[in-house]
Amino acid sequence: MPFARFVPKIDPFLVWLTMAVVLASLLPARGTAGDLFWLLSKAAIVLLFFLHGAKLSRNAILQGLGNWRLHLATLGTTFILFPALGLTTAWLARDWIDPLLVLGLLFLTLLSSTVQSSIALVSVARGNVAAAVCSASLSNLLGIVVTPLLVGLLMVTGKTHDGFDWQAVESVSVQLLLPFVAGHLLRPWIGGFVERNKKLLMPIDRGAILLVVYSAFSAAVVGGIWSRVDAPDLAVLLALSAAILGLVMLTDLALARSMGLPREDFIVLLFCGSQKSLVTGVPMAGALFAPAQVGMVVLPLMIFHQLQLFVCAWIAARLANEAQAAPA
Repeated sequence: MPFARFVPKIDPFLVWLTMAVVLASLLPARGTAGDLFWLLSKAAIVLLFFLHGAKLSRNAILQGLGNWRLHLATLGTTFILFPALGLTTAWLARDWIDPLLVLGLLFLTLLSSTVQSSIALVSVARGNVAAAVCSASLSNLLGIVVTPLLVGLLMVTGKTHDGFDWQAVESVSVQLLLPFVAGHLLRPWIGGFVERNKKLLMPIDRGAILLVVYSAFSAAVVGGIWSRVDAPDLAVLLALSAAILGLVMLTDLALARSMGLPREDFIVLLFCGSQKSLVTGVPMAGALFAPAQVGMVVLPLMIFHQLQLFVCAWIAARLANEAQAAPA
């Protein structure tokens, strides 16, 4: 097999994200323009989650629910193991990097799994695609509620001092949950259009994320982010992200062996359990944190996102090669 198949590719969307950060660093939106971009980003978040609700297929979830042991293991990895590692990492890193970066590290561990990339990786690795669709969809559906609750329980966002921020949860309910539910309830009427026009709607999805990133980093640049974050900080973030990802994948491997999961289901656990969603994480950070904080908070997530794609794409290619070489 050509060597190039094992070389992870850079996600083109990350290039656009990087360009948005560079643009915000060179030409940040200030004053009235900054306020306007922030309002536009809020509207984009509402549209994004409305479309997510419209795209969620109840049939895909119901068809895969029978494999409940696998789904519980995947959700446990996403919403129990990851947060435990996040709390540990945040405690260890508290004296090494800026507190907002520590907050961002913890925040990324509280997010749901990806949908598109998880399913794509499972497919490449010859895993159980139907179960991957179910696990990833369940993770995202639960994450809209579970992630804000975990943020309220495990973080102090600056509005309360008791560790639980009901105002932030209410904000997420209005900005994310209601549009999601509305989109899903309208799926019988607009679902067909959404499915037929995925390629046309993708720019809306990604454009909304880019708008939120530009707005967030503009506020962060005005607040002096690049005087607070330097190359050693980025190196520490990369090392900690690698440690978290490695521990999660090793734990999933041990868990799959102890549960006696077949190879196809182990692949679902490995990829759906180890991914964290940038698509939901960035808008959620915009809803949960103050504008000046969002850029710092999402920076660890952006680093982790690209790292998980590099590592998991390489592993998926290796697993595909093993499956192809195995005797029929």
